Amino acid sequence: MRKFSLVIFLALSAYASAQSSANEVFAAGVNDANKFINDYMSPVSEGMLYSISGGWYNTADAKPLGGFEISIIGNMAQSPDDKKSFILNTEDYENLQFVDGSISKEVSTGLGDIEGINVFVEDENGLFREEFELPTGLASENINFVPSAFVQVSVGLIKGTEIKARFLPKIETDDVEVGMYGVGLQHDFTKLLPADKILPVAISGVIGYTHLTGVYDFTDQDVIAGENQRLDMKMNTWVFQAVVSTKMPVINFYGGLGYLTGNSTVDVLGTYRVQSGPFIGDTYTDPFSVKTDASGVTGNIGAKLKLGFFRLHADYSMAKYNNLSVGINFGFR
Repeated sequence: MRKFSLVIFLALSAYASAQSSANEVFAAGVNDANKFINDYMSPVSEGMLYSISGGWYNTADAKPLGGFEISIIGNMAQSPDDKKSFILNTEDYENLQFVDGSISKEVSTGLGDIEGINVFVEDENGLFREEFELPTGLASENINFVPSAFVQVSVGLIKGTEIKARFLPKIETDDVEVGMYGVGLQHDFTKLLPADKILPVAISGVIGYTHLTGVYDFTDQDVIAGENQRLDMKMNTWVFQAVVSTKMPVINFYGGLGYLTGNSTVDVLGTYRVQSGPFIGDTYTDPFSVKTDASGVTGNIGAKLKLGFFRLHADYSMAKYNNLSVGINFGFR
């Protein structure tokens, strides 16, 4: 179980690594750092929202009373090209300027890979000047997706209703604490029809809620002086899906169309002391939060192989962040 928890651990570590790389922007003052880090990190948060929301179903055929399935599910939300960069306009900043004199330029987000963008900040008299390079993102490490993994349990109730629960056992290390849980409900409308047993397809509605919390302490990385530097992350997502699937004994195909909505708040906590440039000596405590909302239509297609107690499934979702979901399942009925 711990190995699956480590997948979220790695995603949160990647998020924090990108955040730590962006901390040099504190040299431009807290307001500029707030604006830059929100633009830089929001695509990573959005990708995580899509990643943790996948994998709620692998069939529209709800389990009968007493039927159950235990699944180990992994998701990979792919980083879209238009989320790997953003336009930084220095007119929107109080102090940050491009070294080459540009007013606006395409720069990397936490998902991207644009190197060699140099900026500076200086005081009104030009006596104190600090130059630094803006950070690249996860693509510079050949990471072009945001992963998640969890265990999911589904149990059949009466009249075509199935209840689901997903969880990621909390893990704690010296630097990271992370955990996740979710609940869902699926209702098979074809179970209400007299001819249900002879129909070749099933049609269901699915609702799922997922909540993730994580804390990453990066004080020891010494990117910028300070104490108790950490990220406190909270994410919530809802999905609403209409699902159709075949009802064959061994191999089945399924697809869904629906809507995702979610939000993420990442509080940047601790103290941060600027050690160079015009703001040298300034100290910021719990300076700001990175808040991200995600919403949009999602659609997926997939297949499930059933060999008695053992099953496998895989599906691909098309949305703002396309997602590949793969699962190993063990079930009865």
